[in-house]
Amino acid sequence: MASKRLAILAVTILAACGGADRDSIAADIPSRDLQLLPVDTSATLDDRAAAAPVAKPVAAKPKPKPKPQAAPAPRALSSGTIIPTAVDQEINSRSNKKGEIVTTTVSSDVVDSRGRIIIPAGSKVTMQITELRESENKGDKTGKLTLTPTQLAIGSRSYVLTASAEALDRQLKDRKTNAGDVAKVGAGAAIVALAGRVIGGNTKGAVIGGVLGGAVGTQRAVETQDRDVVVPAGSRVQLTLQTGLTI
Repeated sequence: MASKRLAILAVTILAACGGADRDSIAADIPSRDLQLLPVDTSATLDDRAAAAPVAKPVAAKPKPKPKPQAAPAPRALSSGTIIPTAVDQEINSRSNKKGEIVTTTVSSDVVDSRGRIIIPAGSKVTMQITELRESENKGDKTGKLTLTPTQLAIGSRSYVLTASAEALDRQLKDRKTNAGDVAKVGAGAAIVALAGRVIGGNTKGAVIGGVLGGAVGTQRAVETQDRDVVVPAGSRVQLTLQTGLTI
């Protein structure tokens, strides 16, 4: 079918050109063996556009490893740091004894040099009474009280505490003059007066001496009466760290 179409096309071209050789050329066409490439007419034509090339995925670059963070500075307080506390129960030289345990409560936050809270308010301090003695005369203005801090509790955690403590609001309270002590002083004065009468024979002098001696003895009893050291509940107890403290 295709070869016939080509022959007709050739004749048409020759007719259009004209000339003397038209007939000879036309006669020569059928004698030629036109060799055409075979055409596969059964092949299905595919007029679809060629598929776009699939892009290969680009491997993601690995993220750089984060730089290791510097270790945080230790939470610590240096030696000499002041810890303000308030005593939880009254301490009294008349009722308390050496060796007893008392507690105080931290009254305000204690911070380090960076402003971080190291000891929060409300933390508990345990102390031992290591010395306690009443004032024995009017010249003794303080009596004797020594508190030794041993432990600091912050929440459920405890720390050994090395510090000194000072009760800032301690008081001295007079004990009532003991009637027996006054009687003893008066009896001593009466014995002296009686001895003076016997020895000197001067009754009047003995009476006057006895009266004066009794008065002086009573005054002496007042001057030498004991005064108790008292630290009221809620009063200030200031702690000073003797060594550093790391929390």
